[in-house]
Amino acid sequence: MITISLCMIVKNEEDVLGRCLDSVKDLVEEIIVVDTGSSDNTREIARQRGAKLYEFPWRDDFAAARNYAFDQATQEYLLWLDADDVLEPLDREAFRQLKETLDPAVQMVMMPYHVAFDQADNPTFTYLRERLMRRDAGFRFEGAVHEAVAPRGLTVQAEAAVSHRKLRPGESGRNLRIFEKMLREGRALDPRQQYYYARELMDNGRTAEAAEKLEDFLRGGQGWIENILGACRDLAACRERLGDEQGALYALLGALAYAPPRAELCCEIGLHFFKKGNYAAAAFWYELATARPENEGGGFHQPDCGNYIPYLQLCVCYDRLGDRMQAEAYNELAAGVKPDDPAVAHNRAYFASLKKADA
Repeated sequence: MITISLCMIVKNEEDVLGRCLDSVKDLVEEIIVVDTGSSDNTREIARQRGAKLYEFPWRDDFAAARNYAFDQATQEYLLWLDADDVLEPLDREAFRQLKETLDPAVQMVMMPYHVAFDQADNPTFTYLRERLMRRDAGFRFEGAVHEAVAPRGLTVQAEAAVSHRKLRPGESGRNLRIFEKMLREGRALDPRQQYYYARELMDNGRTAEAAEKLEDFLRGGQGWIENILGACRDLAACRERLGDEQGALYALLGALAYAPPRAELCCEIGLHFFKKGNYAAAAFWYELATARPENEGGGFHQPDCGNYIPYLQLCVCYDRLGDRMQAEAYNELAAGVKPDDPAVAHNRAYFASLKKADA
């Protein structure tokens, strides 16, 4: 059975760190916690859970801090988490089985990362992250912000997932500040950083600048396919905010030049036509969304876009097209995905009222 060092960087995480460590402390042989300047009770919470505590002066470089944590580890494999991450009970058991059965020849394990949830606590936004890797393979994080480890060697995908359970917003504007500091210092952004810089501009309300940077990124043609597809959708959102609805549609359709349409893209194109009142066109794209493979490509994945969302939208589309039977059938398909959803109940009441009026 492999041995694991958990490696973390933290700052002022007293509200979540204990929860994180309690969810994994019996699954690892070593806990490395690198503090980057806490002024609360974070360090004491780490010590109480048996962590080896280190300090690392913060210098606006997440990769540097994470790599320092890696450098302190002594076990065969490195596992990294953020303080507001947690392994839920079923994922704990899946991770335990992974640990007991993993072939030591495996250099990297990709694990699902759940970052958004619905009212029933089902994941609504998931993507894979490089989560567990052999220490002696020399893996390193790259990127001062939105840091990542490039996969290489024998890589496998695990069922065990990490859930991101944020209790409070992050530091406002921090990532954008780091990117712009890099640019002032004359440091070139690689394609991944270019994409995330544009997203930070978008998230901070600098929509026109974000659209320009997304266009530059797409013209460069050097990004990871998942970032390219994401950039097409983000560019559409920017153009819509700027009042350019036709340009938004062109951005969405532009994604078809790179890969077959994902369910998420189909839903966004469907929504464009839905807002225009073109329900027949909207229905085409929503029906296509239901037919696309689940999580094609292993990138950013919104499970509801393959069933629940298009089913509900198709219910409305067919109702407005005058096909009540088809509309009601799609609402029942949505109910099969989320039986207790308020929208499903509302639609059922609506159809019941129509039947009563017809009686």
